[in-house]
Amino acid sequence: MANIQRRKSVTASIEGVRVGSDAPVVVQSMTNTDTADVRATVQQVSALARAGSELVRVTVNNEEAAAAVAPIVEQLDQQGVRVPIVGDFHYNGHILLKKYPECARALAKYRNNPGNVGIGRKDDNNFSTKIQVAVENQKPVRIGVNWGSLDQAFLLA
Repeated sequence: MANIQRRKSVTASIEGVRVGSDAPVVVQSMTNTDTADVRATVQQVSALARAGSELVRVTVNNEEAAAAVAPIVEQLDQQGVRVPIVGDFHYNGHILLKKYPECARALAKYRNNPGNVGIGRKDDNNFSTKIQVAVENQKPVRIGVNWGSLDQAFLLA
């Protein structure tokens, strides 16, 4: 087996799951249900946790999804499913986190796509608001990079 050198980084704890630096690699999955469908999302998160997922991401892209997050986490807790739920936000995450504080409290971590942050701008009030909510709720934030979330003009430069 190849010896892989991992770069040093800060280790974050997401409800007891250590991520980064010398922490073991963890399995993170993402639901493909409509998060607003509480029953279907609870079933899928539960199945993912049983299959070994240590973190589960859900899309929080509209008001219905934001309103469903706390009931999802509550039902999982009632079923004894202990897996941190990560909110995957898009352009309106700052609005949803402020309007639905129970969502902000229930999530274990907030994830943002870099394409949804003011690239090249020294100020981004939307992202700043999200960070303020994260600080108030003592939640980690990750800016997740993937091909689809990057500005294509930037990639081709």
